[in-house]
Amino acid sequence: MSELVFYLMAAATVLCALGVITRPNPVHSALFLVMTLFMLAVFYIILEAHLVAALQIIVYAGAVMVLFLFVITLLNLKGDPDEPAHPMLRIVAYAVAATLAAGVAVVLMGDAGATGAGAVLAEGFGGTRALARVLFTDYLVAFELTSMLLLVAVVGAVVLAQRDPASESPLAESGEDA
Repeated sequence: MSELVFYLMAAATVLCALGVITRPNPVHSALFLVMTLFMLAVFYIILEAHLVAALQIIVYAGAVMVLFLFVITLLNLKGDPDEPAHPMLRIVAYAVAATLAAGVAVVLMGDAGATGAGAVLAEGFGGTRALARVLFTDYLVAFELTSMLLLVAVVGAVVLAQRDPASESPLAESGEDA
């Protein structure tokens, strides 16, 4: 892959990621996150890690995003209708973020120019055996904790979304006694 194509794809991925944090509507943010995850899967395909790319799409862009959207709809989240008290604060925050991003880009481009060559991938990179060995030996505890965290998040969302049945009855809203 040419360097120009890489930087164009990287810019598109960063723009999708910025869409996640700048959209006031949670559903739009989740859709931008799906686009970001798909772009990352494209990078895995370019690295010839086809299994990791498939898992990226199936697990993250598929299952985890369905879970996120389920929680968003269950909690009935809406965008923030109120404008911030200090609109200049948002502009300052964007300026600081852009400055930091430009600094990181300059540092990364300086490092890439110094080495002159791409990284050499290990034998079996992205394959089933290599992924399973790393996931179920080095990162087993993190893997299991992540699954527990997702389970607790879903249970917590369901508990928070439960409404009191007495407050939802039409008689309770009108003030009439049963």
